[in-house]
Amino acid sequence: MSEKRILTGYRPTGKLHLGHWFGNLQNMLELQKDHEAFYFIADWHALTSDWADTSNIRRFTEEMVLDWCAAGMDPNKSIIYRQSDIPEVAELNLYFSMVTPMSWLERVPTYKEQKANITDKDLGNVGFFMYPMLMAVDIAVMRADLVPVGEDQLPHLEIPRDGAPLQQRLSGG
Repeated sequence: MSEKRILTGYRPTGKLHLGHWFGNLQNMLELQKDHEAFYFIADWHALTSDWADTSNIRRFTEEMVLDWCAAGMDPNKSIIYRQSDIPEVAELNLYFSMVTPMSWLERVPTYKEQKANITDKDLGNVGFFMYPMLMAVDIAVMRADLVPVGEDQLPHLEIPRDGAPLQQRLSGG
């Protein structure tokens, strides 16, 4: 039996901190030992909330990769990539947007919560609304078997699960 493919990513919207270390980074380091690990910098996800000022995204991206490697992520064991470097992500996102019912995105509780709680940024954009669909695209493009996420992201995993028939329809199957 081959290794399971794991996928997880971070948005480059700030410096890494202890919350990242205890929240997921330690887990990522362990998972790279026994899984085919795909770890990405979710720069398009960052644009959903930080579109008004993108000046730090490049710097935070570079720092994040350096921090991951300093923490013990092994580029010989893990695929580390920037989301925007994979053109298939943008293409599949477009296709998914054509067949994903809006009601699926509207039922994601974190959309309403974050829109209400994050008041220092304008989240009234289509990209923010489609965040869970972009997450589904990330999973589909990388053909991930396992997607470790925080509890707040669990509802987002319903979109890729529900979207499996959509993928078949898009591929003509």
